[in-house]
Amino acid sequence: MRFFASISYNGSGLSGWQIQDNAPSVQDLIQKAVSAVLGEKITVVGAGRTDAGVHASDFKAHFDSDSPLLLDSPAHTVYKINAILPKNIVLHSIARVKDDAHARFDADSRTYRYYIHGRKDPFVQDFSWYCKYTLDIEAMNRGAALLLGQHDFSCFEKTGSAASSPLCEVTSAVWDHWAPSVAPMPETDYLVFTITANRFLRNMVRAIVGTLVEVGRGRQEPDWVLDVLASRDRCRAGQSVPGHALFLTRVHYPDDIYRL
Repeated sequence: MRFFASISYNGSGLSGWQIQDNAPSVQDLIQKAVSAVLGEKITVVGAGRTDAGVHASDFKAHFDSDSPLLLDSPAHTVYKINAILPKNIVLHSIARVKDDAHARFDADSRTYRYYIHGRKDPFVQDFSWYCKYTLDIEAMNRGAALLLGQHDFSCFEKTGSAASSPLCEVTSAVWDHWAPSVAPMPETDYLVFTITANRFLRNMVRAIVGTLVEVGRGRQEPDWVLDVLASRDRCRAGQSVPGHALFLTRVHYPDDIYRL
């Protein structure tokens, strides 16, 4: 039987999702906890790969098991797994899916958010990037709108990556304000970039944010984004912003994936 797991994790201090030789990863910790509770060796396949330090509030992964615990007492099984997992990872639920369902290849969209604060704030610094420059949100939104549709996004891909295709289809890309929940400051000092696409290349979101920040600072015009896309050259885009402010917030699947 195949199951989907819904997971959240704080990526601080972790090497990302994928198992690494000499560094803790989310995948490794999840596999060990699930295997221990179910009493069998479990291989967990994630919806994608998040880089070191990147977080996820709604991550999906699948695994196969014939353990009766998953059908007879799923809530208690989740509880026991969470008791083993470290405090920076939580398993929300486990749901049975079709036997050929795939957490990575069946996802039809993914959404990321990147948080920025424009003044020193000790309460958000661990999950938001402190950008000391004044940013023009309207200009950044004009630049972000040019990303919509299907494009070759290789200009935003980390050098040396080997994606099967550089083509991605972006369906939404927008800047907005967000309000911190502790010691609130003027909302204009807090920006969040939300982007949804059918797939993402490695480091793509962080490179896009760095590029749009160049527009927001007034160093480039919004139309420059089109020139960067057309170049297919990573050196033409802006610098990648730090990973600690990036969150994978949604992985969406067709409804029939849960219809057995």
